[in-house]
Amino acid sequence: MNRAVFMDRDGTVSEEAGYIDHADRLRIYPWAPKAIRKLNMAGIRAILVTNQAGIARGYFDEELLETIHARLNETLAREGARLDAIYYCPHHPEAAIPSYRQDCDCRKPKPGMILRAAEEFALDVASSFVIGDRYRDVEMAHRAEARGILVLSGYGNAEYTDQSASWPRQPDHVAADLSEAVDWIVARI
Repeated sequence: MNRAVFMDRDGTVSEEAGYIDHADRLRIYPWAPKAIRKLNMAGIRAILVTNQAGIARGYFDEELLETIHARLNETLAREGARLDAIYYCPHHPEAAIPSYRQDCDCRKPKPGMILRAAEEFALDVASSFVIGDRYRDVEMAHRAEARGILVLSGYGNAEYTDQSASWPRQPDHVAADLSEAVDWIVARI
């Protein structure tokens, strides 16, 4: 099966720091490269999916985002890990920049980024996973018919503690962080 693990960026792969408007503000969790390398070694596609409304709000542009993601890829490569792709949504329905003001299919929790990756990589979404620190990541997984894992890093602990009782569908798994989530996935494939 051609499966993938879709990972949120902020709060999952890197520290949650609000709008990252400079490459130096990206702080990758120390466990993230090893976890991503484990996916690489298991033959599972490692794909980043991230909402980037800071572009729509005019806080930074797509060129800066590309620089930030290049730095992320360089850091991972130094640790022997790689992402197979990065997908991002620059849109927001209330964007300050008119060209980004839209209700698109790629803004989480909508599954557009997953569906695009599935088409480009011929992925079996039903055997894939989404890992994120927000319920919208889990909801995106369920909308795409993948399995959703909530990590307690980033916003995860607060969302799980304060809001999980009201969620219409619970995560398929809850993990402390990306490393624990990847261990759980690899043990099941």
